Amino acid sequence: MTKITYVMFDGGERAVDLKTGVNLMQGAVANNIPGIDGDCGGACACATCHVYVDAAWLPKVGPRTAMEDSMLEFAEHVEANSRLACQITVRDELAGMVVRLPEAQH
Repeated sequence: MTKITYVMFDGGERAVDLKTGVNLMQGAVANNIPGIDGDCGGACACATCHVYVDAAWLPKVGPRTAMEDSMLEFAEHVEANSRLACQITVRDELAGMVVRLPEAQH
């Protein structure tokens, strides 16, 4: 199990233990994290799992794919550290990672 902390826009935090191999969107939905919708079910076909990855973790999660970049065009307030949670697979080396949620998902 890998501990991931989701920080909601209002500052509330939820740390959850996720199984290796699931993605951050699946983990958020399974743990009722408010603010992660995951409308497409993790197919990288929407932007309703937009998160901000803390800078220290960006090298470990790797760069965005072209498809992820394309989907993020539909999100509001995209930043350099914006990612789609469905595109980040939980691995042991991500233990302790923090992701922040935007004000809204669109």
